[in-house]
Amino acid sequence: MLLRRLVAGLAAIVLVGEAAVLVFVHVVLGRTTANQSMSIAGSDPDVMSKVTYALGVGIGAFLLLCAVLLAVAAIRDLAPGRLARTALISAAVTHGLLGALAVGLVGWGAFAVLMLIFCLLALSLTLYVARPVQPVLGEIKPTGP
Repeated sequence: MLLRRLVAGLAAIVLVGEAAVLVFVHVVLGRTTANQSMSIAGSDPDVMSKVTYALGVGIGAFLLLCAVLLAVAAIRDLAPGRLARTALISAAVTHGLLGALAVGLVGWGAFAVLMLIFCLLALSLTLYVARPVQPVLGEIKPTGP
């Protein structure tokens, strides 16, 4: 079906863009923390900047993983497997929660972007029918009463 391939491919592209933006934001925040020698409640500024870099790499890697999973689903036109669905569901839930927080902290524009990504993730998960369970080789099936 063309629609589900299109939605999964578009979601993959959007997640790659989001990963790049978030890594860039974390790099800027880490450099600002290191250059200004800022600390919160006496924390070491070097540790804070390195943790900011690590969090940026972690969130970027997670979003890229989700993008690859969606791209594979779009290319093969098959529903994602159990582990892939778990990763995509956690990304969708995270975007939903961040969208709710973004309204008060950042504004309605950020909320709209996060809800767009949430909708793409949810739609890409619901358009694909779950794979049927394959019987195990040699499994004995009951034959009536």
